[in-house]
Amino acid sequence: MKITHHRTIAVAAAAALALPLSLGALVPQALADTSSPSPSTDKSSSPSASPGATKPFGPDCSAFSKSTRDAVAKEPLATAAARDPNLSTLVSAVKAAGLTDTLNKAKDTTLFAPTNAAFDKMGKAKVDALLKNKAELKKLLTYHVVGEKISPDQLPHGDFTTMEGGKLTTTGSGTSFKVNKTAAITCGDITTANGKVYVIDGVLTPPSS
Repeated sequence: MKITHHRTIAVAAAAALALPLSLGALVPQALADTSSPSPSTDKSSSPSASPGATKPFGPDCSAFSKSTRDAVAKEPLATAAARDPNLSTLVSAVKAAGLTDTLNKAKDTTLFAPTNAAFDKMGKAKVDALLKNKAELKKLLTYHVVGEKISPDQLPHGDFTTMEGGKLTTTGSGTSFKVNKTAAITCGDITTANGKVYVIDGVLTPPSS
C-alpha cells in the first residue's frame, strides 16, 4: 500500500511540473496567433490608373486644351470630333451620310478629319451637292477612315487601307506630315475612346473617284 501511495504522489508531482511547461509553450503561440495580420498584398481595391490623353502635335491644336483632351479621350470618334468647332462641316457630313454610329462603334480606328476651311476649298455648291448625295458622301468620308489606331511613328512612311477600300499614304518627319502628299496634318495624335483623330487642311479624294 505504501508503494502505491508513493507512486501516486510521484505521478501527481510530475503532472504538476509538466503543466507549467505546457502552458509556457502555448502562451507564445497564442500571442503569435492574435498578433496583427501582415498588410494585404491584394491590389484589387487600389484604383487603377486610367490612361491619360496624349498631347497632340501640330500648328493648330488650340481647340484641344488639356481639359478637352481629357474629355475626348473618353468619347468615341464622332462625338469627340464635334468638340472642335473647326470640324462642324465634317460632323454635319458624317451625320448626313449616316456614319455617326459607325464611327462611334468602331474599334481602334483613325479619322483624318478635314477642317471647315478644307471643305470651303471645294466650293459651297460642290459641298451642298455632296451633302445631298448620300452614296457619294459616304464614299468620300469613309476614305478618311482607317481601321487601325495610327500612331505618329507610323506617319513618315505610312501606307494604309481605308474603310472605303482605297489606299492613302502619309509622309513627313518630326511634327510635319502630309496625307497623300496634299493635305497637311494641322493637329495630330488626338486620342479618343476608340481611336485617333488627325485634323487635316484638305479633303481627300478616293483614287476611284
